[in-house]
Amino acid sequence: MAEPGNELADISRDAAAVATEVSEARQPAERRKRVTEFVKRAATSGVGVAGRGTRVARRAASGGSGWLAGQVIEMAPRLKVRNQAALRAQFPGQSADDIADALIEGASRASAAAGAAAGVWSVVPVVTTFPAEIAAETLVVVGIEVKLIAELHEAYGSPAEGNFPERMRTYVASWAHRRGVFAMPSGVVFAAGSPLARLLRRRLTARAGRSAFSLGPLLTGAAAGAVLNARETRKLGQQVRQDLRHHAITGPGGSPSDVATS
Repeated sequence: MAEPGNELADISRDAAAVATEVSEARQPAERRKRVTEFVKRAATSGVGVAGRGTRVARRAASGGSGWLAGQVIEMAPRLKVRNQAALRAQFPGQSADDIADALIEGASRASAAAGAAAGVWSVVPVVTTFPAEIAAETLVVVGIEVKLIAELHEAYGSPAEGNFPERMRTYVASWAHRRGVFAMPSGVVFAAGSPLARLLRRRLTARAGRSAFSLGPLLTGAAAGAVLNARETRKLGQQVRQDLRHHAITGPGGSPSDVATS
């Protein structure tokens, strides 16, 4: 897959905005509309390798994992993340576990909407560039999941260290490792060829492969994409929450703590 040019130069910015909006949208129609508009812009941009069928799409998307990784790293600091105070104001009187449940459920619904929207758009009878559609859906879903990871850390009072861009890069690493920031290997180095960069590309290749299911025949792809996305996002959220709950109970040094779940 050739690297996209100027046509998708702002895709990381737009993906961040869409991921933020659909994560917090309360109505299913809002989520579907916003994602559909974004996928449509990507699909009609003329970027990518033309061709139909999930096999073509998955192969081309896999070849563009390096570009996707760069876009994810650019996108992360552009996501809007609710801090602990904002989450407690939105969910008054609820525990960290209750807030985490709500965040995971909201993110899984948003992720499902992304898969469904990409699948519905792919049935439009025009020649589209499926890899561009995959890139769009993949970036939105990863944005939803990175935002989820960031807000789970806030809910449990255990944000990553550093300024906001530094924290968001750490949460990208957390997404790649499928762990809370306190449970993953130390160091956030995305330099080409680094272990983390290779892991991120592998995760994105797998994520893009799942996005290809959204492009299946008729509306079966939309249904499959929605189910797969929701399941994987929920699983990721639960894995990260498990690490954060353990960290909240034991404390940074491994000793019992009475913080975070109150």
